[in-house]
Formats: sequence, structure tokens, C-alpha cells
Amino acid sequence: MRKPLSQEDIRKYNFRLWKILIGGIVVFALFIVSVGFGLFGTLPSFRDIEHPKSNQASEVVTEDGKILGTYFVQNRSNVTYNEISPNVINALIATEDVRFKEHSGIDFKRTFTIFLYALIGKKQGGSTITQQLALNLFSEEGRQKNFAKRLLQKFQEWVIAVKLERNYTKEEIIVMYLNTVDFGNQAYGIKSAARVYFNTTPSRLTVPQAATLVGILKGITRYSPTRNPERSLARRNTIMGLMVKNDYLTEQDFQTNREKPLALHFSAATVNDGIAPYFRAVLKNDIKRIFQERSILKADGTPYDLDRDGLRITTSINYDMQVYAEEAQKEYMKILQASFNKSWKGRNPFKGKEMQIDQGMRRSDRYKSLQLEGKSDEEIKQDFNTPTRLSIFTWKGNIDTLMKPIDSVKYYKMLLRNAMMAMDPRTGQVRAWVGGINYEHFKYDQVKMGTRQVGSTAKPFTYAVAIENGYSPCYSVLNEPVTIEVPGSQPWTPRSSGTVPGYLTLQKALALSQNYIAAYLMKQVGPTAVATLAKKMGITSEVPAYPSIALGSFDASVYDMVGAYSVFANKGVWNKPTYIMSITDKNGVVLYSEKPIPVPVMNEEVAYVMTRMLRGVVTSGTGWRLGSRYGVNGPIGGKTGTTNANSDGWFMAITPELVAGVWTGCEDRAFHFTSTAGGDGATTALPVYAGFMKRVYASSKLNMSKADFEPPKNGVSITFDCNQYQQQDSLNTELDEKLGF
Repeated sequence: MRKPLSQEDIRKYNFRLWKILIGGIVVFALFIVSVGFGLFGTLPSFRDIEHPKSNQASEVVTEDGKILGTYFVQNRSNVTYNEISPNVINALIATEDVRFKEHSGIDFKRTFTIFLYALIGKKQGGSTITQQLALNLFSEEGRQKNFAKRLLQKFQEWVIAVKLERNYTKEEIIVMYLNTVDFGNQAYGIKSAARVYFNTTPSRLTVPQAATLVGILKGITRYSPTRNPERSLARRNTIMGLMVKNDYLTEQDFQTNREKPLALHFSAATVNDGIAPYFRAVLKNDIKRIFQERSILKADGTPYDLDRDGLRITTSINYDMQVYAEEAQKEYMKILQASFNKSWKGRNPFKGKEMQIDQGMRRSDRYKSLQLEGKSDEEIKQDFNTPTRLSIFTWKGNIDTLMKPIDSVKYYKMLLRNAMMAMDPRTGQVRAWVGGINYEHFKYDQVKMGTRQVGSTAKPFTYAVAIENGYSPCYSVLNEPVTIEVPGSQPWTPRSSGTVPGYLTLQKALALSQNYIAAYLMKQVGPTAVATLAKKMGITSEVPAYPSIALGSFDASVYDMVGAYSVFANKGVWNKPTYIMSITDKNGVVLYSEKPIPVPVMNEEVAYVMTRMLRGVVTSGTGWRLGSRYGVNGPIGGKTGTTNANSDGWFMAITPELVAGVWTGCEDRAFHFTSTAGGDGATTALPVYAGFMKRVYASSKLNMSKADFEPPKNGVSITFDCNQYQQQDSLNTELDEKLGF
């Protein structure tokens, strides 16, 4: 039988227990202090907390304030507290941290209850929103799975959480949390998540939408609305139930909302997806070049990183016009491709083109990858002739098929490409940019990066020089072959198809795109004057001073040609096509902006007369289908262009407010339409512009004017209304006298 404890023994035991308890508290306190001093791993300094490091996506924004896309490593865009719907805040607090507004970073009551829950086999998270923020901001490897490491990490979270609570308001903490958390599908932060899952902004998120997004935080895969919609829906309803429990939602609203579907408007967050991918790729390279050339650096002297530094690039692109341009291209190119394929039915388009096919193979990503693997040419050719599973682009969508890679090279050689750009001639600001038919498969931009032979779209340059030298649109010329002597070379005599016999006015000759009369004018004014004007109008590629440039024998980009035609629409003044309105850093500081610098190129009177002549192309020339067939009526002037063997089809168009250019052709000039009837610019390029402009004119939001070009204030001395003259011979005599003939 044990002897009862004496009072002295009890005092000793109590004293020992208190020593152990106090000692434990002191050791724990010393441990926490050691954690705070970084003895168990480096912790962020106060400066780090003031300026937390996180990869933030740079946003590309249209001139009307809509997001075109982002550049990112992590698709993260930050917002302020006022830009977040209360529904999100309420759903988050009700679910993750009901005492968020009461604690100082650590909810000890909640922390200790997890031990009780653990005893009955039920798991419960013990981290407050502030602690989760600490983990998101400063732990690159995320939540540790090893128990010992996770326990240490938990104490580190406590220290950082207290620092955060001391230096930030509750509003700032919850905003920082929502800006850093991962919502899956490459959506980092509430702004990206709202856009990716519901195509909206954080301020407009409804209760069900907010609950869906907060639900993802419990498990970005398990509760993903795209991968596991049923679980996501159940989790959403659970969260709305918690909102009712914590008085953030009424029972009536809960019953109404719980029956609603997820109603996703999902748009994957990838750099390639979204509208204007070609434009965004060109823009990114331009910004890198501009920053390098102008030595635009961060405060610490390091270069800006578009994928990480959260810049905001405001562009001149108009969101609706961009959508219309892409829709018009997709709509018509499906039809044109079918027509192109039909034109080659029963023929072999690859006969005699072995060199082009071999070149296409060697330029392919597959060939380059096999080379890197150390494969010989013989082994690579064998691979290209072995059937394999390939994903092929079609206008009906990507198709997975069994095909020899060499056959895919041939397939793509016969695939028509298309590019289009539209800009405001008054400012030079680009409104729409479609650099190709599918950025996923064909990365090469054909608006600015590529050049193609321009064909008859160059004729207005020669006509403009002639008008400037005293010729009138009403001057009459016999439409017959012309030979021009070329110093040091053979005389040049152009060929012509579809020749209209007899005398034609210059107005009619341009409208009908007559080669002989263009050559006649070139003989009168000389190639040097025409080449000089083309360069002044913004053609950056080579324009050799040869007579053949009258018919467009030189190459130019869609970008340059649109800029050049803007001179006619803008009273003889050229504005360089621009698309960067401003670039600001994440704090709103302007790093770069562009303003138009008007450059007078030609007499305003000459420019106005050219608008009348170009309108004649549309009303009674090769562009007649624009109004008669497609029903696009307005103050539109234009010019079609078709190159040798129908390799390139062009249509250039001007209105007082919008100038546009469209090009169509295969990747390789050796592949083309079998006839001019199917492959001329009026057939291959004009319809894309028609589809675009039809949408533009129909848009009440754009409110595009149909007012005609303004004549010069001092009037026009050049005769351009040829219908008022009955006797063409007497008019020619009068004009010849003016010209000194």
C-alpha cells in the first residue's frame, strides 16, 4: 500500500510541473524567435514583405479597354480591393477563415481544435488566410508533404503571418491572397480566374461564380470545374451553404442559386489562344527591341521581363474590328480553299516541284528535331516516309490522322494563307491585324514579317506621279503595247491579259487595271520618280527603279502597303502605322508611348483625285463585286492585284476613316490557282475585306461614318469628272497643251 503524498511532495511535483511548463514555453518561445531570425531557414525581410516577389503576367489591352491577351510564365494579373466583388470576399472568409477579421494572423482557437478533430479521425485545415498568403508568397516548393518539414514550415508561416498582419490592413491581406492563389488552368489570381472560367472581371462575379472559384482552392484538380464539373458543382453549393451559415447569403438566395448550372465560359489561358495571336507575337518582339534600344530598365538596373513584370501594354487595336477581321477571314477562306482544291482535281500540283517539297521538309520542326537527335539524312527521309499519327489543321478543326510526314508537307504547301491589316489613316493607328490563318500551326506573321509581290496594287503609285505631273484622270490613251528602253538591259514590253481595245481614259484604265496604259505612264514619268514616291509612302522593302514596278514587280508587306494607301485617304500625309499607345509598369508609371509624326508626301489635290480614281475601281472596275455582289456600299476606293501565275491575290481599300489591305496566296509561290478567274485578287482577297467591312458598317458600337472624302478647301483644278466632256479629243488637246506636248 502506497504512502499518501504529503503537502511537501505535492508542492514539489507542482513546482516541477510548472518548471517543465514554463521551460517548455521558454524553449518554444526561443524556437519561434530562432525561426524568426532565420536559423531554421531564410525568412523574408521586411523589405521582402513590402515588395513580395511573384511572377505577374503582362496584359495587352485594346484601345477600347478590353484584354487581347497576356504574356506570362504564370498567368497572374493583380487587382485592387475595390475591383473585387464582395461575393468573392464573403465566400472566401466563410470557407477558409471565418474569424479572419478578428485574429492577428494566427487563429489559435482553430489551431487547437484540429487536434481534437484528429482524435476522431476528421481532418480540418488550421491555416488562416494570412498564413496561406505567407505560404503562397514565400514558399517556392509549396506545402511540404514530410511531417517534420511541414511542422517547421507551419511555424515559419506563423512568423510571416504576424509580420503581414502588423504591416498590412485586412483588406490588403485578402487582396494579396486573391492575387497570388492558383486557380488551375494557368489562372493565377482572381482576375485571371474570372477571365479564364467566366470571361468576366472580378467585380462582376456572381455568388455562384465566386463560390465556384473559391471551391477550386480546396483542390485545383479535384474541384476543377473543367475536369470534374460534378464535384465542382457540389463544392460550390457547400460553400454557398457556409455563406448562409455565416450570414453572407440568405436562405432564399441559396435555394435559388443552388439549382443553377456552373455556366462556364471557359477560355484557356495560353499565350497562343485568344484573338490577335499574330499581333501579340509581333508586339512582344517589338517591345523587347524598343526597351533594348532605348535602355528602358527597372529601378534596380535589370531589364524588364514581359512574362514576369506585370506590364500593361495599351494598343490601338479595336476589339470588335479585330474579331470582325478574324471572322471574315475564317468565313471566306473555308470557301476559297474548297475552290482551290477543286481547281487542281485530276492534276498533279507537285509535278516538277520536288525542290519545294524537299525545302518544306527541311524547314519543318520535325526535321530539325530529328537532326538534333543525330539522325542522318537517309534516316530522316525514311521517317518522313513512314506513316505516323499527326494532328493536321483543317478549316473544320484539327484532325488526328495516320499520315506520312512528307504528305503533310505537301498538304500544307497546298493550303492557302491569308493576312489582313486595317488602320485609321488620320492617325496611323492600327485597328485590326490578322497575320495568318492559324497561329497554333503557322507562326509566321504575314502582315509585317513577310513580303510578297504586290502586282497591280502598285499601279496607283505610277498614276499618282502622272497626276502630279499634270495628267488628268480624263486623259485618253490608246491601249496598245508599250516598249520602254532600259539602260544596260533589254527593252521592257509588258504582257497583258483582258486588254480592252481602243482609247481609254486614265480613270477607266486604272479601274480596269490595264497594263499597257500603266506602262505608258511609266514611260512618261520614269521609274525613278515612281520608286521615290513609293519609298516616301512608307514602302520599306526594295523598290528598284525599273519600269516593271509600274505593274508591281517588287515585294512589299501588307503593313507597308496599308501605310502607303493611307496617304491617298489622308490628304497626301503619311503616318507610320503604329499600334503601341502606351506601356506602363505595374505601378502605372509610363515607360513608353508612341505619337504619330505626320509626313507630307504628296499634294493634297493629287491625293484627292486619286481617291476619286480608286473609287472608280470599286464602282465600275475590277472591284465591282464589293457593292454589287457583297452589298458593301460606302465611300470606298480600292485596287485589286494579281501577280504572275496567280501566286498572290491582293485587295487594297480606302475610306476616310479606315484603310485596309488583304493578301492571299500559298506559302510557296510555286503553288497557285490554275486560272486567273479563280485566283485574281478580286476573288481571293476582296471577299475577305467585304466580310470585314460589312460587319464594321453594321456595328452600332463602331458607328462608322459613310461620309465621302473631303475635297481640298481651295478646290480642285485637275479635271476628274470625265462624264461632262462629250468630245474626248478636244479634252486631250487641252490637256496636252498643259503638259507641253
